[in-house]
Amino acid sequence: MNDTLQKLYEVVQGRKAEPQEGSYTCYLFDQGLDKILKKVGEESAETIIAAKNGESGQVVSEMSDLMYHLMVLLVQQDIPLSAVMEELDRRSQKIGNLKKMHVTDRNT
Repeated sequence: MNDTLQKLYEVVQGRKAEPQEGSYTCYLFDQGLDKILKKVGEESAETIIAAKNGESGQVVSEMSDLMYHLMVLLVQQDIPLSAVMEELDRRSQKIGNLKKMHVTDRNT
């Protein structure tokens, strides 16, 4: 699974390094951070709506769009995908944060 995300990340990096005419990814980079963040927000909202409506196929589609736009954001910010994967790995090994998580959830 990480291979797919890594391949996507590399494609996005490639578009940033060597822009191609007609590329949606290049368009996002040209438009800048505000446009990328807007798309991340839109895709997040669309994922939430699809999940709320119980449309699993649509959730997969919207989640894929969201993950793509998150990759664009990572590349735009010069953050390696490995940094996110390492953080997720670190978090997956934590045990006993249930109380802390509930406090955080109430505050958000």
